[in-house]
Amino acid sequence: MKKVLIIHGLGGSDYPHWQSWLASELIKLNFTVSFPALPNRDNPDLKEWLEFINKEVKHFNPDIVVCHSLGNLLWFHLVDKYEIPTIQKLMLLAPVSQKCKLKELQSFLPYPLPSDLRAKEVIMACGDNDPYISVDEAINLQSSLNIGMKIMENAGHINRDSGFGELTCVLEWIQR
Repeated sequence: MKKVLIIHGLGGSDYPHWQSWLASELIKLNFTVSFPALPNRDNPDLKEWLEFINKEVKHFNPDIVVCHSLGNLLWFHLVDKYEIPTIQKLMLLAPVSQKCKLKELQSFLPYPLPSDLRAKEVIMACGDNDPYISVDEAINLQSSLNIGMKIMENAGHINRDSGFGELTCVLEWIQR
């Protein structure tokens, strides 16, 4: 069965966040899932997170990776800095703007725009009213990365505060 790595953002993605729901649903479908709690998730440090996720990727060897928010930036730094094997699928949800002013994110900024995201299939999704990235910035990011993108109407930051305790489109995409 396929192995799925789920990478959370600032503060984690505890229930009722869709990432927690996704991990549970994938396990029910006999996927092998890694949904690690990154260290100091409320006050992240890029170096600490990079070392942690690099070890996890090497150990777990995922087929599919699903990132949310700061997790996207972590993936960009990871593939820019380390040699990792190419995965089958990568989903980037609700990335954060290069101009984000949250002090907790500053060690991650600016983030690289890798020409190779180390995935055969990549898709990005963002809300049309995300407080952490404008639609124009998201379109520029998507264009720079040369990947497909879905803009979700009134989805905010695609998290529990935006009403996403479940996100069935992610589960369906993984199963395809």
